[in-house]
Amino acid sequence: MDAMTKEHSPFIEGTNIQYAWDSTSIGYLKTCPRLYQYIMIEGWTGRGESIHLRFGIEYHKALEDYDRSRATGNEHEDALRNTVRELLIRTADYKPPDDDGTRGEKLKTREALVRTVVWYLDQFKDDAAKTVILSDGKPAVELSFQFDLDWGPRSATYKEGKFNTPAGQPYILCGHLDRVVEYMDSLYVMDRKTTTTTPSAYYFNSFEPNNQMSLYTLASQIILESPVKGVIIDAAQVLTDSSRFVRGFTQRTSEQLEEFTRDLEYWFNLAESYAEANYWPMNDTACDKYGGCRFRDICSKSPHVREQFLKSSFVKGEKWNPLKVR
Repeated sequence: MDAMTKEHSPFIEGTNIQYAWDSTSIGYLKTCPRLYQYIMIEGWTGRGESIHLRFGIEYHKALEDYDRSRATGNEHEDALRNTVRELLIRTADYKPPDDDGTRGEKLKTREALVRTVVWYLDQFKDDAAKTVILSDGKPAVELSFQFDLDWGPRSATYKEGKFNTPAGQPYILCGHLDRVVEYMDSLYVMDRKTTTTTPSAYYFNSFEPNNQMSLYTLASQIILESPVKGVIIDAAQVLTDSSRFVRGFTQRTSEQLEEFTRDLEYWFNLAESYAEANYWPMNDTACDKYGGCRFRDICSKSPHVREQFLKSSFVKGEKWNPLKVR
């Protein structure tokens, strides 16, 4: 499996056949082909900034800054001070919705963001999970990965026959790992998540099985060439005037990862058939999942008026690109 580093379109030129996939785009496809079409193929996005996305990005960036600082030898207080300073500079324009937002959006204020970062880092300043230092001396923080699979789209070379020529485009799996740590003599990916719901056993059970966690485990094993056991999930619950943190674990066996990869072949074949037919069917059993799909109101309309409603509620923005380098 050869790594690829050049950033370009994740689709085969002149087609809607995606060859470079990350957990986000795989998740869209598995959830609903129509959802995948609206986001990945057509690039529809909500009007205005998503406060959930901004909060998550800033939270992860702050923890990345801290992890890098500690890995280079800085003490907790110095690393924390620098992290908060940079966070405040980046979020000078941060503003959650006032009256028209959801409860979860209203909770994610700038004050809550800074508080959650500080409290998390204070709670885990003496964490037993230590950042892995790579062979080049750099900390294993915010690692981007791209690697080829041993097979690719059938249509990549369909004019010449099956996918079996050097000109064929292999499928690529790509993404980003927050951090790789050593914990209790084992290696884990560490993934930090924010939520406004209680991170109970039910919350952590949602990661077994889970597309993202399986991909992270597989990718870390390949790029580190080490037996990474799974993912440590640090969940931060954002409340009105406080934040609380719960740690969970999800592990994958080699057989589970083999099954995950084998399943991908079937999912990617489906995506290819949708692209060839230029039709992505609606999965109407997923419309109410995860608080309700953002396009639920659109799909509830008659097909001949959906484009009109899409244009009034959404805009075509920059398409999600799994190959984009952070």
